[in-house]
Amino acid sequence: MKKLINYTSILLFATVALAIAAPDKEKISARENAAWQAYKDKKADVFRKMVADDYRAVYADGNYTVDKEIKSLNEMDLKSFSLSDFDIVATDPDTVIVAYKATIQGTSGGKDVSGTYNCASVWQKHKDAWHVMLHTNVAEQKPSDATAPATQSPPG
Repeated sequence: MKKLINYTSILLFATVALAIAAPDKEKISARENAAWQAYKDKKADVFRKMVADDYRAVYADGNYTVDKEIKSLNEMDLKSFSLSDFDIVATDPDTVIVAYKATIQGTSGGKDVSGTYNCASVWQKHKDAWHVMLHTNVAEQKPSDATAPATQSPPG
């Protein structure tokens, strides 16, 4: 009986610990959507508050810092976007990795960049506020397109 109580107690504590550590998918996906919306609306000041000072992005056309990302925000004409298929992993209470799909309509430098992209962001909590540390995306390719070059999409 004593063993049963011990095992039950351990199971209960493990379940509670996992529940506490589980990321809140709705809040995290809402933050990702808010970053994309600020980018779409060209609200550089709002977008800037969402990214860390040492933010980095990795795209087909190169690596971006905060300044280069803000410059791209002003050059991009993002008409619409939708985010789906969120896969969220908390590596610790203050860091989450978000993988998802983005379907966009838009142009960058006059070039059509519309399509579906596989995206990932790393969010980290600093002083009670969440910031994007890293973002990347790549154009989704069908198996027959595997040799086609990827195009850049907007950051999220």
